[in-house]
Amino acid sequence: MPHFISLADISATDLRSILDDAHAMKAARKGQSKGSTDPTPALNGDTLAMIFEKASTRTRFSFEQGMRQLGGTSIVAGADQMQLGRGESVADTARVLSRFVDAVMIRSNAHSTITGFAEHADVPVINGLSDHNHPCQIMADLQTLEERGLDLSTATLAWIGDGNNVLASFVNAAPAFGFELRISSPAGYRLDENPITAGLIAAARAKGAVIKNSLSPDEAADGADALITDCWVSMGDTDKAERIAALTPYQIDAALMRKAAPNATFLHCLPAYREQEMTTDVLEGPQSAVWDEAENRLHAQKAVVKWCLS
Repeated sequence: MPHFISLADISATDLRSILDDAHAMKAARKGQSKGSTDPTPALNGDTLAMIFEKASTRTRFSFEQGMRQLGGTSIVAGADQMQLGRGESVADTARVLSRFVDAVMIRSNAHSTITGFAEHADVPVINGLSDHNHPCQIMADLQTLEERGLDLSTATLAWIGDGNNVLASFVNAAPAFGFELRISSPAGYRLDENPITAGLIAAARAKGAVIKNSLSPDEAADGADALITDCWVSMGDTDKAERIAALTPYQIDAALMRKAAPNATFLHCLPAYREQEMTTDVLEGPQSAVWDEAENRLHAQKAVVKWCLS
């Protein structure tokens, strides 16, 4: 079953094919209204179920609109609107939904919810976000960087900030696409210090990835082709004051952008909190690609759905 749960589990050939398809579908839609179907719709009434345990803007709207453009449809439910929220097991829910729909996207609190669902489902399962990783976001990010003219196979990407689930998926993608990944996170907020994501860097390096860890922000940014960050306080975090104090030295500002390559791109998966993880002038500046990045969730996820449904 072609589940899309972790980039580490998908071949480099398939990931490249998904990204190429995202570029092609976006180009083919030029001039079309947003709600119209694609010139050659890939789906014929296929239905995607979407289950949300966390609030969502980009994930929900992009998947729902994407299914419409592909010629399919979607059914959306919060976990609290389902028997899942009253104690029905993930396994039983997976078995039931497999009888109704053609694929399931889950935005979950725990990664085990997604893997458990996939274990018992008879249809593809897509990871819309978990505490472990965020693969759909990274496919949109890589599409955005390629649109800006970057050759991923020779690129250097710098992650500066919290060692979270988005960074985990960049680590998973590094061996498949060949970019060098530099990581700058404060002690206590590093990817390999988190039991959920410990071992990901070592696994990526074992596949040939070039990953430099535990760098200062200046070391990570030096000559990099892209500077990437995320919000410091995610949904469910209860240590807001401690996080802001630890991560303030990791803010991306104009001075840090100047240390990167002259045409470096700034990425942030949003929502963004101005004057925290980045300054307003960086977010709104000419090197920022965050709005293209947000739009590309639509195109990249359409390609993911097509891959899952063959």
